[in-house]
Amino acid sequence: MQTALKRNIDLFSSIKERKQLYSHLFFWLVIFILMLILDNKSHGFVFSFVIELINLLFYAAVVYFNLLYLIPNYLSGKNFLLYSGLLLLAALIVTPIKVFFFYGLHFYFPETQAQLISDQFWYFISTFVFAGASTIVKITSDWASHQRDMTTLRTQTMQSELRFLKSQINPHFLFNTLNSLYALTLKKSDKAPEIVIKLSEMMRYMLYECNEKRVPLKKEVNYIKNYLDLERLRHGDHVDIKFQVRGNLNQQKIAPLMFIPFLENSFKHGLNRQIDKSYVYIELEIQEEDILFEIENSKPQVLPLQTHKASGGIGLVNIKKRLNILYPKNYDLKTLEQPDSYKVELKLKLSK
Repeated sequence: MQTALKRNIDLFSSIKERKQLYSHLFFWLVIFILMLILDNKSHGFVFSFVIELINLLFYAAVVYFNLLYLIPNYLSGKNFLLYSGLLLLAALIVTPIKVFFFYGLHFYFPETQAQLISDQFWYFISTFVFAGASTIVKITSDWASHQRDMTTLRTQTMQSELRFLKSQINPHFLFNTLNSLYALTLKKSDKAPEIVIKLSEMMRYMLYECNEKRVPLKKEVNYIKNYLDLERLRHGDHVDIKFQVRGNLNQQKIAPLMFIPFLENSFKHGLNRQIDKSYVYIELEIQEEDILFEIENSKPQVLPLQTHKASGGIGLVNIKKRLNILYPKNYDLKTLEQPDSYKVELKLKLSK
């Protein structure tokens, strides 16, 4: 396995290096073509081709000396003054060598040789500017690469956190349901097979359809209906459960399992034998770009020592984290607590 992983890493590195090589070759080819176009070709095309090719090689030598040695060893160490001095020195050394080559090639053109001697300063300036431009390009590309890496890292971190939070939702619900199913099987209740069917449909949705970032709202509503049917089977006439949907379900999409923690919390804290008639009322209003979800449950006047908290335990803590990741600045979550009731209002602004 380690050998295969190493092979994949080596393959990726070789592909990356090959792409960099091709991009460099393409860059120098474009520069060379531009240099040929700008050359006055006073001594013929072939002669100009040789001159500009040598000129290009000198530029490339200074650029790669800068990229491969000066920047990693001096500029990366934030020693800018020393780096600038060494870059200036490199241009000063290369310029007379390049002029010497050109001087020899123009042996039969004394006027051009004299012009080369007088133009040494401009050859120095062009070499230094070319090297400096490579520094700017290097800094810009490194910054862009760093930004891409940071964006990728943030995305991977968010996806990992979302997977973790969703993994807490599913077992939490499954644990609660299996406990109730176990109690019914002990009583040999006729409701047990129906609960198994409902649970099977819900698990199929969670396992096979909730892996996408967004799912059709219609499927999420069907999941909620199955959930509520299961709770009605568990609790019978002791609990009044109502679910009202207003608006068009056909167009909207939503992050999967977004409402389930609210339902879990309501049934966990809203059903109590101290209440004559426990209830859970749910309303879902769908607009063009917004969804308003409201859930209200009864609660006893005197709460057990371990129970009701505004945070709602694991489920609501998770839902707040998921909302911050999936709908940043696009949601409004409110909790309203009365002596005998507890209500949650969630408004989501959906992207089209």
